[in-house]
Amino acid sequence: MAGPLDDSTIETIRRAMDHYAVGIFPNAKPASDEVHIAFSRRFGPIQRTPVLTITGRQERIRHPEIIDQSNFDHEGNILPDNDKRLLYKRANQQWHTDMSFHPVRATYSLLSAHVIPPSGADTQFADMRAVWDALPQVMRNRIEGLEAEHSYWYSRVTAGGPEPDENERRSRPPARHRLVHVQPGTGRKVVYLASHASHIVGWPMDEGRALLDELMAFATRPEFVYSHVWSLGDVVMWDNLTTMHRATPFDDTVWPRDMRRTTVREAEV
Repeated sequence: MAGPLDDSTIETIRRAMDHYAVGIFPNAKPASDEVHIAFSRRFGPIQRTPVLTITGRQERIRHPEIIDQSNFDHEGNILPDNDKRLLYKRANQQWHTDMSFHPVRATYSLLSAHVIPPSGADTQFADMRAVWDALPQVMRNRIEGLEAEHSYWYSRVTAGGPEPDENERRSRPPARHRLVHVQPGTGRKVVYLASHASHIVGWPMDEGRALLDELMAFATRPEFVYSHVWSLGDVVMWDNLTTMHRATPFDDTVWPRDMRRTTVREAEV
């Protein structure tokens, strides 16, 4: 990852990602933040500023391109069990795709393992192209053309987190996206689903949520899922437009876990 990497190599990685959707880059030791950022930039514009406000959050990592997915506070201490920031991070144990709550979605995410707990904390991925391929035709006909509304705060609260305050809620309003779209690199159809999806636009709330629950149950069947067991130094890259993912539990008030993510966007924001 530290390079130098020519354009041909980057294009080879792009083609591999179009095919597989999840790529593993092992490193003998954790990549530096600078290498992580530089490598990510080769795949498009990356997120450099916070996309929402969480009251009480102070940044631990000096690079604005790095999203801190650890269970640490800004001083490197493990967050207490009742801390809002930790409760919101636990919502990542729900199936989701990064940045679906934003009008400009994430393309690739790249997550780097700096400290890992002795067990647990795997990351699981669901291939949403395979989900579309396996859906009965009657369901395909039902969902193609529908839009879902995605809200960061909806997924945080349904996972057991506290209601956001008004400043937090204003900082990230919901976004709407089609429930089925086409993967640009292959032309394959994809079900675009996430725990952020709160309802189907234009449908009664209960009917829309019932449909989303039905699709989520289907999409996360074992035949669609890959589970990544982390090794120190791994960087895992995934395509948010063709997969969902989730964290799996570990004792996050005892064991430190330092994971750092960059996010490539559909366009500069």
